[in-house]
Amino acid sequence: MAELVEVAEPTSRRPLDFALAATVAVSIVFIILTSTLTSHTASDLNSGAESVNWWEVPIQDRWQMDLVNNSWRSQLPIKNKFEILPMTEHYVEVELPPEEQDAGFPEQAKMHLSLWLPEVPDGVKVPVISTIHPYYDFGAPGDKSSPNTVPDRGVGKWVYEEFVPQGYALAQVSTFGTGKSTHCQDVKGRGEQIGIDAAVRWLGEQDWSNGNVAVMGKSYAGTTNWEAAQFDNPYLKTIVPISGSIGVQQMFYRNGSSETRALLYDVLYEGATVDGDSSDLRMCSDDLIGPASPFTTYTAAELGGDRWNDYWAERYHLPDVLSNYRGSVYIVWGMQDWNVDAYHFSPTYQMLRDRGINVRGIFGQWGHNYPDQIVVHSGIDSGYGAEAFPNMTRMDWAVELFGWFEYYLKDIGAEPVSLVQMQRNDGAWHLEETWPPKDAEWLEMGLDQFQAIGSRVSTTSSITLESEVFENETHISGLPTLHLAVQALCKGGQIFATMKDATTGLRLGHGVMDLRYRDGGYDAKVTVPFLSYTMKMEFNPMDVVIPAGHSIAIELTETGEDYLPSPDCAVIGMNVETTSSSVLSLPLIDRAEEDVRWFKVIEPADPANASS
Repeated sequence: MAELVEVAEPTSRRPLDFALAATVAVSIVFIILTSTLTSHTASDLNSGAESVNWWEVPIQDRWQMDLVNNSWRSQLPIKNKFEILPMTEHYVEVELPPEEQDAGFPEQAKMHLSLWLPEVPDGVKVPVISTIHPYYDFGAPGDKSSPNTVPDRGVGKWVYEEFVPQGYALAQVSTFGTGKSTHCQDVKGRGEQIGIDAAVRWLGEQDWSNGNVAVMGKSYAGTTNWEAAQFDNPYLKTIVPISGSIGVQQMFYRNGSSETRALLYDVLYEGATVDGDSSDLRMCSDDLIGPASPFTTYTAAELGGDRWNDYWAERYHLPDVLSNYRGSVYIVWGMQDWNVDAYHFSPTYQMLRDRGINVRGIFGQWGHNYPDQIVVHSGIDSGYGAEAFPNMTRMDWAVELFGWFEYYLKDIGAEPVSLVQMQRNDGAWHLEETWPPKDAEWLEMGLDQFQAIGSRVSTTSSITLESEVFENETHISGLPTLHLAVQALCKGGQIFATMKDATTGLRLGHGVMDLRYRDGGYDAKVTVPFLSYTMKMEFNPMDVVIPAGHSIAIELTETGEDYLPSPDCAVIGMNVETTSSSVLSLPLIDRAEEDVRWFKVIEPADPANASS
C-alpha cells in the first residue's frame, strides 16, 4: 500500500550486517525475557499457587497450562465470579451535522443497544466490552438474523460466557438503519462513525460504568473498531479489530485491481435492511453516489472516476485514527483471509507503533475466522492454511485477551508488551517486535534467473516462471515485491501473480495489480498503448518456508480468485519482459531452531470431539 508508508526500494541480497542484526536480536530477546521474568511459570499456576496472576504466564509457557481444548471457543481457566443481570435495552440520541441528516425520512437519530451487566456489589463500577455492527435483525423479511437482544455467535456469546462473569459488561450495538437503530444506513460513512462515537461515549458515562470501553469484532464489526477510534474519545481505551478493514476502497482494491463484490457492495447492504415499512424511506445523501463509485473507479479511475466525490475518502478510517486515537490496539488477522485481505494490517501495525500507540498482533494461517475456532479451522484447504492446522488454533486466546482487558479496562497488572505473534505456513509460531521483521534481508532475483514459458498475459495467455533450487531452507517473512517491465497493448491491463512451491505445487501467496496503478497505492495514471512501463507489484503478506532443495514458481495470469478482469484490456493483455529488467524481491529472515522467538501452543482437541 504505497500511499500509506514510504519504504526504501529492496536492494540486492548482501552479507548480513552483524552489528545491526545483533542489536535487533538482543532487543527482541530482552522484550521476551522481560515478559518471562516478570511473570510466573505455567507450572506455578498448575500447582495452585495463590499468588499467581495466571493471565501473565508468558506466551512461550502457555502450552503447559491446563486449559480447555475442546470447546467451541477458548475458555478462561477460572470460575465465574458474578451472576449476570437480565438484559436491558437502551437508545442513545445522536446529534448529526446538517449534511448527515436523513434525506428521505427525517427523524431523531438514535443508536439502539442491548446491555448485559454482572451482578456486582453496590458501588462497584465495571468496564464495557462492546461489539457494533449492522448484522442484527439483518437480511430480507422472513430470513433475518437474530436481534441485538441475543448474544451473537461472533463476539457476543463468547464475551457473555467468559468475560461478563468476571466483572465486565457486554454491549451489542446496532449501527444506524439496522436493527432498532433509527436514521438511514450510512455504510461506514461519516454519519455511522458519529453514531458509533456517541454510543461509546454513552457507555462510558453511565453511573454503573468505570468509564473504560473496548470495541471488539470481526469483519464489519471489526471495521467499526477503526470507526470508533477516529475520534478523540476519552472513554475508548482499547480496540480489538479482527479482520476489520481500515477503509472501504482499501478493502476492495489492491494495487488498483477490483474485487468482484465491490460493484454491488453498497447496494447489497441497502437491500438487506428492507423491512417493508416506513423505515424503507430512509435515505442518506451517499445512497446515490455509493453504488456508482465502484463502477466509475473500475472503468475510469485514470480519468478521475475515483475522485469525483468524497465517498472513498470519507470511508478511509486510518488517517483519523492516527491523528486522534489515544488508546491501545490489538489486531487479529488470518493470513489466508480472502474476505478482508491481510495487507490491511501491514504497514498499519508499524504506523500505529510509530504514533506511540501500544499495539499487539496475532496473525495465524486461518481465513476470515477467529483464532480459536477448532471446527472452522479444520475445514481449511491445502495451500490456504491447512498445513498449519491444528497448530493454528489458539485455545489460549481467552487468556491472552483477559490480560489485555484487565490492564486497559481495569488498570490491573502490568502493561502488555507490544509484539507480534506470527504463524508460518507450516504451523510454526514466532514472536517478533514488529512485522515485517526489522532484520529481514532482501533477496533480489531477476526474471532472467527463472525458466520462463510465455511472454504475454491476457485472458487466453499466461506466463509461468520457475526459479533455481534453493540450497538452504528459506523463510520468507513480509510482503514480496514483483517489479515487471511490461509493454501496454491497450489503455490498461492487469496481472495476477500466484507464488507456489514448484516442487510440491503448494500455493504460497499472491499479488495483483492494474497497470493504471503501476506505482501501487490508489492513484491511477493514464496508460498509452505500446509504451513501456514498470509495474511495482506488492504481494499480500506472506510468512512461508521454502524447504531446502525446493524451487518456487510464479504464475502470471490476467486475473485470479475474487478479482474482476481488466475493464477494457483483458482480451488484448500486455507483454512482459522475463529479463533482468523484471525483478522478484523476497524479504528473508533467519531464525535458528533454538531461537527463543519460536514458541509452542496448546494442542486443540480432535475437531470431531469439539463442541460447535
